[in-house]
Amino acid sequence: MTAEGEIIHFDNVGLRYGTEREVLSDLTFTLYAGRFYFLTGASGAGKTSLLKLLYLAQRPSRGAVRMFGNDAITLSRASLPALRRRIGVVFQDFRLVPHLSAFDNVALPLRVAGHGEKDIAGPVRDILEWVGLSERIDAVPATLSGGEQQRIAIARAVIGRPAVLVADEPTGNVDPEMALKLLRLFEMLNRQGTTVVVATHDLDLLRKVPDSLIMRLERGRLADPTGALRHSPARRT
Repeated sequence: MTAEGEIIHFDNVGLRYGTEREVLSDLTFTLYAGRFYFLTGASGAGKTSLLKLLYLAQRPSRGAVRMFGNDAITLSRASLPALRRRIGVVFQDFRLVPHLSAFDNVALPLRVAGHGEKDIAGPVRDILEWVGLSERIDAVPATLSGGEQQRIAIARAVIGRPAVLVADEPTGNVDPEMALKLLRLFEMLNRQGTTVVVATHDLDLLRKVPDSLIMRLERGRLADPTGALRHSPARRT
């Protein structure tokens, strides 16, 4: 890392799709290890596009992005998978593998990372129990409700203890009680050192993590009047 605690830095980043106008403009901010961030903004503000840049599904049209000390713009395709494995993602549309059971969907990141089967079963069962799905361990996604699929997606994203967790509306398909439980799971992971970025339109969630930082997008630009995203302490205590 090039600065103490810095894990991701955007410098004057812009993003456009094709010849359309920029959907993100002039983004400059730093994310620090062990901090909890909420990403908010009206529909169409660019939240999902920013998340795509954060989990390396999209490269910016201009500007510089540094991740874990690497220049993410010029990084070779061969180097991308190792970098992406340090980032857990909870997609808004879940993206579960339809023919795999709940257990195998959650185990997938560990298997891709090369963990042996004897090291997989315990952690996968533990995380499924934590999200309340230990009794659905053999169920395939088509037999699960939307809320259950969301919990499987979250379990899959956090099973590998990523350095960064990026979540797009992770509580949008669960009831308030489960939403709070999932938020506490993110907080627990955060206390263990994972940087968490949660995109949400639910403003009530923001008050449930008092020491979180808020990134607010307005028409593709980041509203940061206090400069907190540039001068945040290195990590939570």
